Formats: sequence, C-alpha cells, structure tokens
Amino acid sequence: MNSPILVWMLYLNREVTTEIHNSKEYEKCYELIHNTVPHAKNIPSNPSSGESLRQIIAQMMPLLMMRHRRIPRARWRDHSTHNGKHWIEQMLDHVNPEHHLRSMIGYHLAWESSLVGMVMVQGKQREVVNIGLGIKQVAVEPRDATVSAYVESLSHKLTALEMSFLAPNLGDEVVLRRLCILLALKSAYIKAIGQPIGFDWSRLEFNISEETCSGDGQPLTGWEFRLYKAHLGVQRRGILVEESYQCVTAHFRGTQDSKFVWQDNNKDLESWVQFINIDQMTNVIPKLTD
Repeated sequence: MNSPILVWMLYLNREVTTEIHNSKEYEKCYELIHNTVPHAKNIPSNPSSGESLRQIIAQMMPLLMMRHRRIPRARWRDHSTHNGKHWIEQMLDHVNPEHHLRSMIGYHLAWESSLVGMVMVQGKQREVVNIGLGIKQVAVEPRDATVSAYVESLSHKLTALEMSFLAPNLGDEVVLRRLCILLALKSAYIKAIGQPIGFDWSRLEFNISEETCSGDGQPLTGWEFRLYKAHLGVQRRGILVEESYQCVTAHFRGTQDSKFVWQDNNKDLESWVQFINIDQMTNVIPKLTD
C-alpha cells in the first residue's frame, strides 16, 4: 500500500463577507454543488455564514480534482461507506478489471478559518477509504484568551501524558504549537476511521517525542501520519493578515508500525501538497459541470 498521497489546500485569500457576496460567487458555488454533488444537497444556503462558504468550497474540491485529471463529470461516481468515508469510482472505457479495481480514489475534506483542504489517494477501495486530514489554526480561541486558558478549555480532549507536554514553563509559543499538533493528529485519525462528532478524543494518545500512538490503551499500528505547516497571507478589512496552520494527514497503510513524517522542507512539501486560492477555484466554475 505505497500509493502516493496528494493534498490540495485552498486558502480564502480575500474577505468573504463582501467581495464574494457582491459578485454573487457564493450563489454560483452553491448552485454548482447543489446540481452536481448529490450528497451535498442537504447543505442549506446561507450567504452570510463563513462556515457555509467553507463547506461549499470543500465540496467543490473533488470536482476540481477530477477536472484536473480530465475526467468528465458523467464518467465518475462518488460513493461512501456506512460511516461516511468517501471514494470516487472512475467509469472509464476499455480498462481491464484489475486496473479498474486499483483506480478508486479515496478522499477526505477538512476546513478551518481561512483554509480548506482535500487529501486523496488512489488504489483499491479498501486501501483508500481510511484517509483523513486534520487542520488546526495556530491561534487561541477566543482571540483574547491566554494560551494557558485555551489549553485548559481543551484539556478534556487530551490525556495526562499529552498535558505533560504542554507545561507552561515551556513558553506560550511552544505550548500552542504542541497543542495544535496534538489536536490535528487526533482530528486526522478520527476522520480517517469515520468516527462521529461525539467521539471522545481522550481515548487517543499521541506521544510526540517517541512518535507512538494508542487508542484505548492499545497501540495503533499500520498508520502513516504526515505533519506539515501552512503559512498564509489573507486580506481582512483591507489589511494583510498572516495566519499559521498545523496540518496532518492520516492514512492506514497496513504496516507493522505507525510512522510519523515531519515535512519541514518546502521543496519536499511541494511534491505532494498544492496551494490554490479562491480565485483559482471560482474562475473555473463553468468548467466543473462538464
């Protein structure tokens, strides 16, 4: 199971509450997914909601990905497992059965604040559905909270060992970064296995220093976790604002151990992570229905 992972990250590089709505881009995006993505029909229209926009943009990502592969919309189907894990089946002519079985594309969508992401991998259906993406903005919430108060508000998602990695004497910057790494790791894994929103995050434990992980006290084996950062410059009320995100992909590869890959080199990251902005998405809306 050595299929390469690809990630597309779309950043909302401009203010979404004015420019998008005034140019009716929200309506165009909503209409697109309502007409072409059957499982997205239950997303209500809410032009004033940033969360609604992120949801809609996320559902457009598979359309853009398949357009990039030059596969017409009529030639692929989006399936899902009983626990909501999605994969795409390509309906191609003159393909032998074995190649068809290995052409399934598993994917997962995630979003937070100004960042929307899609992770994908191709192979047999059972090899590609257990994939997830975790995104955590490196910032406290609410914005005027202290780091210690923010950690305390999320302590119910962490184990005693994980909390020990967040000692205040390490300094706010280190503590916040470590907290976001832990939360992104857990989010990616939970999404990869298709657990519901109410899943108890403290059942999972990640020992970052030893690069091990467990669930309910039992080692989690066979997983590959890739960790990388995203630094964005976005326009907010006419001012350029810098934002930082911790991102993690989780993919079950069936190996004897779990592996942690820290991607700090931009050149290596560019080989499997692509960044696009909202203009690059909205400019091709008319082509995404073909």
